[in-house]
Amino acid sequence: MGTADVSDAPVLRVSGGVGRERATAVFDSARDEADAVSVVEVGPTGIEALAPLVSVTDDETTVFFANCTPERGRTLVSELESGAFPEDDAHAVVPHESDQSAPPVPNHGPLSVGRRNVLARCGWADPAKIQDNEPFVAERARDDPEEVLSQVAHFGLLGRGRGDARMDEPVAEEWNVARETDGEPVVVVNAGETDERNRTDQLLLEGDPISVLDGATAVAHVVGAEDVIVYSPESADKTQRRVREAVRVFQKADGTDDLTVQIFASPNQYIASEPTMALEALEGNDRLEARLRPPTPAKHGLYGRPTVVHTPRSFAQVRRMLLFPDEFDADDADPGTRLVAVTGDVAAPATIELPTGGSLSDCREVVSVDGEFKMACVGGQFGGLTRSLDRSPSAPALAGAHLGTDGAVELLNQSQCAVATAGTRAKFAEDENCGRCVPCREGSKQLVGMLRDVYSGEFADDALRELARTMRETSICYFGQSASRPVATAMDEFELEFHAHAEGRCPSGACEEAES
Repeated sequence: MGTADVSDAPVLRVSGGVGRERATAVFDSARDEADAVSVVEVGPTGIEALAPLVSVTDDETTVFFANCTPERGRTLVSELESGAFPEDDAHAVVPHESDQSAPPVPNHGPLSVGRRNVLARCGWADPAKIQDNEPFVAERARDDPEEVLSQVAHFGLLGRGRGDARMDEPVAEEWNVARETDGEPVVVVNAGETDERNRTDQLLLEGDPISVLDGATAVAHVVGAEDVIVYSPESADKTQRRVREAVRVFQKADGTDDLTVQIFASPNQYIASEPTMALEALEGNDRLEARLRPPTPAKHGLYGRPTVVHTPRSFAQVRRMLLFPDEFDADDADPGTRLVAVTGDVAAPATIELPTGGSLSDCREVVSVDGEFKMACVGGQFGGLTRSLDRSPSAPALAGAHLGTDGAVELLNQSQCAVATAGTRAKFAEDENCGRCVPCREGSKQLVGMLRDVYSGEFADDALRELARTMRETSICYFGQSASRPVATAMDEFELEFHAHAEGRCPSGACEEAES
């Protein structure tokens, strides 16, 4: 039967991880066995340890089966076809209301951690289908753009992720600039992130592209744009295919004939998701260099046009805010939720959604750490090292703790060396920077050289801190501004390890093993 409406019962949903190859095999096997049962391939839930995850729903009960095989999928369909409701060997059995628009949450396990607001449809709804009577904020923005702008400005929604031109700043201010600037505005969905540590944007485009497109289209109506561009790494071909399917479905349902949505394959480079370098790639430039800001892209963006650049995370938050304003607090310094990718020395990565007033310590509850926990790197490639996760995931709280806000938390065990961890990231900065500004280009070289000196017995603490400060305060883009953060925070949290290395020993033993 395959893909009947997911409101029909019983329904068997197959959810995979990002990439979803194994889930597709389970889906094909279950679909071939199905007759009366609805079999639906849905997007990832974000919990890789459970994938492929099969959920079986009949009326007011859903049963989850983790790490499902094609054989198990066929067996579950056979039982359902015979009138039985399988519960043996289930990961969880969850009673719920009959009209469930998001995965019912078990009392225990990784699916119970955090919220499922922005992630509501991920792992539950068919990414390429629209349910009956599903609301669109794009229609509302087309009918009353001033009201939508006013609501988002009232709450003070902040941009999410390093690919956002308003990262950790109010997005409505950028919209106002684009509206007031001469030219034909354009909206860019910047999903160009290639860092495997952070799959938050890819998860949304795999699991719920409709919501991202709805949010992006709403913003387009607010600023008066007729073009939306989805910018995604060329290596993410499956994600691009899913977005293309969703574009066709969404435009047909929303009736946005006056708006063009294009999908652009971005270079597989870390720097390519920086907002202005994304614009350089969209303009066809082979050499990507960061642009000076100001002016912001909203003032002078793609081919000089006023351009709004947000990540899928930001567009999804816009949609959520317009649909469920009661979930947001205008007095909150960072209203809404934050998606956090949990990686590192773990059995399998996970992506969870945390309220900005919650705690990053919840990240420990969603994965299994290999070995004894030592430290976390909060904020992705150039995140900050910390011993404690007892912090709010809000942007102001993380910035105040000198940690990154990009939405990734790496949990690292006792075998990891803080000096080597910082050094590896400094070397990445030296190799991958765009080369335009001196503080980043030359500063990253000096950073690597001074860290090598530590191994030779010279730990120039004050000089390293001053170099880190200079890079942070004078580089022209987020790459250079954050590149020294791992070194600076490593010195703050693990200064004794730097002194130990200057004396010729590595407390964790990692450096001696690398040399041998």
